[in-house]
Amino acid sequence: MASLVSQIKNPYLEQSEWGWTVDPIGFRITLNHIYDRYHLPIFISENGLSAVDTPDENGWIEDDYRIDYLKRHVEQLAEALKDSVEVFGYAWWGPIDLVSSGTSEMRKR
Repeated sequence: MASLVSQIKNPYLEQSEWGWTVDPIGFRITLNHIYDRYHLPIFISENGLSAVDTPDENGWIEDDYRIDYLKRHVEQLAEALKDSVEVFGYAWWGPIDLVSSGTSEMRKR
């Protein structure tokens, strides 16, 4: 079975602690490529950043890194829209994603 995730790592891109490449500009390029190929509106069904988060003494989790990840992807989505890519939905991870599809565990957030 072929993997949808490349095993080749780009040394110029950051990676999550799980080894997934973080590439907001690649996100925009991919949106343009798919739209140019099919000329159909796009619905992004899933996007997010997984990490092991530990609550502080007050039970709060500081996840500015996750906010930054989403901000950078939304900025590139806005650029894709300026490129005339039609996007009619963008869903981030939700409660159903608590169970990791790769490990079947709930320890990551």
